[in-house]
Amino acid sequence: MDGISPSRPGTPADLLELARRFQGCEQAQAVKPLGEGNVHTTYCVAMGGGPVNRVVLQRLNTEVFPRPELVIENMERCCLHLEERLRSSPPQALDDQRWEVPSLIPSRDGGSLVEQDGALWRAQRFVEGSRVVQAVDDPGRARELGFGLGLFHNLIGDLPPEHLHDTLPGFHVTPLALMAYDEAMETCGATDGAEERFCHAFVRMRRDLAPLLEEARSRGALTLRPVHGDPKVNNVLLDAATGKAVALIDLDTVKPGLPHTDIGDCLRSACNRLGEETDVPDAVHFDADLCEAVLEGYLRGMGGALSAAEQEHLHGAARLISFELGLRFLTDHLRGDTYFRTRFRGHNLRRACVQFQLTASIEAQEQDIRARIDRLADTVQTRS
Repeated sequence: MDGISPSRPGTPADLLELARRFQGCEQAQAVKPLGEGNVHTTYCVAMGGGPVNRVVLQRLNTEVFPRPELVIENMERCCLHLEERLRSSPPQALDDQRWEVPSLIPSRDGGSLVEQDGALWRAQRFVEGSRVVQAVDDPGRARELGFGLGLFHNLIGDLPPEHLHDTLPGFHVTPLALMAYDEAMETCGATDGAEERFCHAFVRMRRDLAPLLEEARSRGALTLRPVHGDPKVNNVLLDAATGKAVALIDLDTVKPGLPHTDIGDCLRSACNRLGEETDVPDAVHFDADLCEAVLEGYLRGMGGALSAAEQEHLHGAARLISFELGLRFLTDHLRGDTYFRTRFRGHNLRRACVQFQLTASIEAQEQDIRARIDRLADTVQTRS
């Protein structure tokens, strides 16, 4: 999930002093910015010795998460559950592959948050020997990304969703995103330009798509479960040596939800080789080979087959989440770029064009994608 990110505060000395307020980090020696996230301000802190080598230090964005204490409670429950499952009943799919939990590091005062100058900070385990990728360029990597998400769903699947707070009410409820777009059109209006005309026409022709997953939920075809909420490619850590998935990070968005929003978001992110920041939207294509690899890895990580209803909605989930993100980019463009961080005026409009082109590509390949899904399902059922 991308959003407004506050400016990087303080000096390295300030940040080191802040890091030393967390347990095991008393010998913090060096700090540098980490990652390309657009929500929190993130640093890597290196130690000069002791039991901890490096930690991730983050300033929470309370504009995006106005109830940070609920985010922390969800993370604590999620991480404890993951650690217990890995200890007591690790999934067979894991085999001898390592899997890490980016758990929170308590402060020296015993809590999980530290306040400084009105800002809230937390520290998490740094997953050593790992790396992230910003785009997927081969089926092997796509398979590992899918495996990581499937394993995460496997591990967290028996955590009752009612034990988690809904820290982002309405997130991935596409009818609400469509309503926000309609309100922006009424209050802000549209400008005359080819890209904007394309986007508005695209939305008009697909308004009936918005309730797809919500209607499936209301019929009982899909049910609420714990979800990651933002499983794009750079939130899956890969082993730097083997390329195997080793962790899912950015657990702020863990909440009750529909697993298909996770699967759809993973497919949207992994199967666009050009990425959502490309400056050639017309060249965007949904790669069906990468899609098949992601789903193959996902099913292996899950350790079994999906139900007929879950299988039926996979193509629709990828199509819907791509459409939804395009809708959110377009809405923010109309509002004057008030949510997503941008580099220039029109950046969100171009991002919307990318997602809508991706949606159209998914639609055009529906028959092929569904056939691949059916073959994968048959393979899993045969093995089981």
